[in-house]
Amino acid sequence: MVDAFVRPARSEDADSVARIQLETWRTAYARVVPEAVLAALDADDVAAQWRSAIVEPPTPRHHVLVATEGEVAVGFAAAGPATAEDLVGPGYTSGERPDGEWDATTLAVSTLLVEPRWGRRGHGSRLLAAVADVARENGFTRAVTWALDADQASRNFLESAGWAPDGVGRVLDMNGTEVPELRLATEF
Repeated sequence: MVDAFVRPARSEDADSVARIQLETWRTAYARVVPEAVLAALDADDVAAQWRSAIVEPPTPRHHVLVATEGEVAVGFAAAGPATAEDLVGPGYTSGERPDGEWDATTLAVSTLLVEPRWGRRGHGSRLLAAVADVARENGFTRAVTWALDADQASRNFLESAGWAPDGVGRVLDMNGTEVPELRLATEF
């Protein structure tokens, strides 16, 4: 039996995290994200951004986690304190928070991806459980994440784990193409 687990990302994981992000986006989001946007993503640039996030996170409460199977990185998650932009809409008081200030009680999960060829092996669930553990350890009582409206698989996965749409959406401008997202939330 192959060992599968989740651990904090290390600097040397940045290339694998970039590979997972690019492969997943190019496979799962090819019909949603404009081709020009996907083609413009440079593996070295993406890896450098992830290396920075891993080595120099904005706060000690920001985390990048890596799911592995054997020695292979197969998925990752990134999360940290929510910003005012994450907390627009009913039920949140982010309007009173100055721009750039981190929320003390709400975690924002910015990314949770498992490379498609490694799907359906429990890696996503392990990542989500590890994110919840990190959240509790860091004093967060709730979490939010944004999912592409067209990404029904991710939405179904999150909803099966107790997350729910909270009625707030936004539209991303990706190279002139509007891509709607829906916010999902949960409490710990």
